[in-house]
Amino acid sequence: MDPDALTLVLERVAAGRESPDERLLPLVYDELRALARQRMAALPPGQTLQPTALVHEAFMRLAGGRPLAFESRAHFFGAAARAMRNVLVDEARRRGGGKRGGDRARVTLERVDPADPAAATTDPDRVVALHEALARLEQRDPRMAQLVSLRAFVGMTLPEAAESLGVSLATANRDWRYAKAWLAAALREAGMAP
Repeated sequence: MDPDALTLVLERVAAGRESPDERLLPLVYDELRALARQRMAALPPGQTLQPTALVHEAFMRLAGGRPLAFESRAHFFGAAARAMRNVLVDEARRRGGGKRGGDRARVTLERVDPADPAAATTDPDRVVALHEALARLEQRDPRMAQLVSLRAFVGMTLPEAAESLGVSLATANRDWRYAKAWLAAALREAGMAP
């Protein structure tokens, strides 16, 4: 996808000159669907949520009846990552992911590593715990939280996330190392590691 074309469409949609459903969705649909398919491949079999449904639900949350005002491709994909994350968290909560402890087996910290996209979305408890930790990280450093969302919930590689955020790979790598350490501590506090 041509980043300049997307930026132009985002500007036109923000100005109300184009419909997000008619111009924006067709332009980003394939990329969003590929990200959703990658994300859903990590889930165990028997899921009711499919990649197409994830994309449509995330897009509805983005465009849902309010004006869209994205400054850039990075801003749009950051918002899409957040929307996908929220859909996955809601799905995890629907499946009973809010329950912690009880008959659930404790997992080691390595299995909750946000660097492993499968770990971020396989277990409902981990989805909810990671979501809550990310909300706290976002208060401290929004860019780091967005980086983790792009990696763990959308499935972007570090270079893709760096490009989407408009930062150098070295900066993204530094942010990623810090965010992983911070999240590991937060998840340990939440009882997600022994």
